Amino acid sequence: MKHDIEIAQEAKIRPIGEIADILGIPKDELDLYGKYKAKIPLEFIDESKLKNSRLVLVTAITPTPAGEGKTTTSIGLAQGLNLIGKKTTVVLREPSLGPVFGIKGGAAGGGYSQVIPMEDINLHFTGDISAVEKAHNLLAALIDNNLQLKEGNLGIDPRTVAWKRVMDMNERSLRDIVIGLGGTTEGVPRQSGFNITAASEVMATLCVAKDLDDLKTRLGNIFIGYTFSDKPVFARDLKAQGAMAVLLKEAIKPNLVQTLEGTPAIIHGGPFANIAQGTNTIIATKMGMSHSEIVVTEAGFASELGAEKFFNIKSQFGNLSANAVVLVATIRAIKYHGGARLADLQKRNLEALIRGFENLDKHIENMRWFGFRPVVAINKFASDTPEEIELLMHHCGSQNVPVALNNSWAEGGRGAVDLANTVLRSIEDGENKFKPLYELSWTFERKIETICKLLYGADHVEYALKAKSQLDRIEKLGLGDLAVCIAKTQKSLSDDPARRGRPTGFTVKIREVELSSGAGFIVPIAGTIMRMPGLPAVPSAENIDIDSEGNIKGLF
Repeated sequence: MKHDIEIAQEAKIRPIGEIADILGIPKDELDLYGKYKAKIPLEFIDESKLKNSRLVLVTAITPTPAGEGKTTTSIGLAQGLNLIGKKTTVVLREPSLGPVFGIKGGAAGGGYSQVIPMEDINLHFTGDISAVEKAHNLLAALIDNNLQLKEGNLGIDPRTVAWKRVMDMNERSLRDIVIGLGGTTEGVPRQSGFNITAASEVMATLCVAKDLDDLKTRLGNIFIGYTFSDKPVFARDLKAQGAMAVLLKEAIKPNLVQTLEGTPAIIHGGPFANIAQGTNTIIATKMGMSHSEIVVTEAGFASELGAEKFFNIKSQFGNLSANAVVLVATIRAIKYHGGARLADLQKRNLEALIRGFENLDKHIENMRWFGFRPVVAINKFASDTPEEIELLMHHCGSQNVPVALNNSWAEGGRGAVDLANTVLRSIEDGENKFKPLYELSWTFERKIETICKLLYGADHVEYALKAKSQLDRIEKLGLGDLAVCIAKTQKSLSDDPARRGRPTGFTVKIREVELSSGAGFIVPIAGTIMRMPGLPAVPSAENIDIDSEGNIKGLF
């Protein structure tokens, strides 16, 4: 079978104006980025049309290290829905360079369910993530400049500044650093560090903003730290929000591209789901819904991470309500959670498959907490045996959830027609009724414990003294009605990445809490999760190359 990049490079790509025509957006109104990429102005969002569009969320069971194909499934499903006569747009997040050069080697779908131009989307795209990075680091520079000033100094206590810098790369050596060394003219020495750009509060804020004015207001609400007299300091106190918004004036516009089959694809925003809210922008979703009968979107990692944040944060902030949920499962991942070794996942193993069903069942249960009977999409791999597929389908029937085989990686939209019809029936039966898991008015502890106990399956939540103190201070700032965005490992339902399957009898440990007041939530950090990933032993970057004619290889 050809590599993803070979399939993408051989595809006949249509001028982006033709894709805009499908959506009913005049080509002359697009902001063109070459022949095959464009930005859509925000005035093409029509709130009055949203009620006539149907929204489908794609989530997944707990993944293996290689992922389970949510993006591939989302793209294939959108293509399949178009094949059966439903005007559908797929709306996705932008890939981060960190995973592209780290473990994934690309994040634009796979096989014959990809978004193109694949190389551009994976590498810089239209510069949105770079703009987020620059806006974030501008605020960091303004903070350190104010610490240095004699006149106009706000009296910020450097020990309370939590605002790190960001870069769009996996770089563990920058997690904790000391800055400002070199003498009195080189800044105020203090401990700081870097996060990956996908974890930036500016990225999170961009993803929940409704327009440029709202974005600017939210940027001004970003918390910086406290003065020596214990008064809170926000970005607006540094008059930073205007310049930050200027850097984001183009990044706020959603990006239009296409799938291999010419289905419109809107790609915008790139927060990770394990350390941020894990969904594309509210703007992008509403743009798709303004011009489509159905919008297929995804939330990162598994249901207790991306889907939870999609419902409790994005849906509540954007007044959005999904009409159906697709739960992606692979036979290899289920066997992995049944105890099979990573090296043996391609081998037939009915016993491990049966043991692994408990992980699938927990994610089905999680979606029921939000009012959904999910459609299980079996993302097919060549190593899957007929006996394993039949056993999995029978189990889904015993759980009273619809199931469909998805072969869109190998066949594109044709391989997802059965899934498309199943999803359509789920939409039309009207059984799914979205309800949030918590009310924003609840205490932080109640919100956190509701997520941990209902969705993770934890018995208890334990707070470090530092985390307790941080929660108390946030409450005293009058910000107790913010949402909760827990940072947790994606490798397990628990906060311990080594615990596969459906862990029980565990305690989630919250070691610290970050305030993202601009985005509208707090970030409790569970276990040992890091907001700046490191590279693996053999990074994908070692296999990525370009020849003298500009042809790229190694993106998978």
